[in-house]
Amino acid sequence: MARLRVTFLGTGTSQGVPRLGCDCEVCTSPDIRDTRTRCSLYIQTPDLCWVVDTGADFRTQCLREKVRQVDAVLITHAHADHIMGFDDLRPFCRHGNTLPVYGSADTLEQLAQVFSFAFHPPKRSPGYLHPEPIVVRGEFKLGNVSITPLELPHGRTISLGYLMKVDGQPWFAYLTDCKTVPLDVERQVAGVRHLVIDALRERPHPTHLSVGEALESIARIEPGEAWLTHLCHDHLHSDLEARLPRGVRVAHDGLVLEMD
Repeated sequence: MARLRVTFLGTGTSQGVPRLGCDCEVCTSPDIRDTRTRCSLYIQTPDLCWVVDTGADFRTQCLREKVRQVDAVLITHAHADHIMGFDDLRPFCRHGNTLPVYGSADTLEQLAQVFSFAFHPPKRSPGYLHPEPIVVRGEFKLGNVSITPLELPHGRTISLGYLMKVDGQPWFAYLTDCKTVPLDVERQVAGVRHLVIDALRERPHPTHLSVGEALESIARIEPGEAWLTHLCHDHLHSDLEARLPRGVRVAHDGLVLEMD
């Protein structure tokens, strides 16, 4: 196995693509890359495996990608499209073991309110979800991967991006759900091997990066390769990718990045 293997479980916006009741060219596209479930990642290393976010499509995504092992969970923020599949983590709490869940204090508090039956059960029962909340206050490690949380403005919410380093080298950065990438975050992820960044649509949006805004940030960060995610139904995958500068691609559900 690669030292770091990233599978895009989902790359779509909050309503997913196709959208319910929509007959636009994207929502009716025969290109499988235009079918986008809610944003989530599955990350594998020789030591541990973890997911980033558990949206409403999480169960279907895990079945599609044959996910068998989850040792930890990272949550970016507590918006519905990033957490509503949380209870589908139950199969990964075999024999009643706990599952570490990393996030900001606010995010974990909101998660515990929505899923109080898991965080505050009357008793601990086999076969149910047993989260172990871990407040992220700085760099932490999962196996041999060092993970740095990155605060990103997302409307009235702070979303956490994550920078993943191996042997001190920045290999992977995930910056979804943000209106801007603060300069200090751009400096932290500068030169990262793979950058994944929010790019909702062409038109400006009050809480998400547009494609143009994402490209401006990418130009300053200068990653080895950049991937656009959290796309809505404004974009045909093939049309958008054909217009992007060299080194910038469009992520899609099922895409796998392997790093050694």
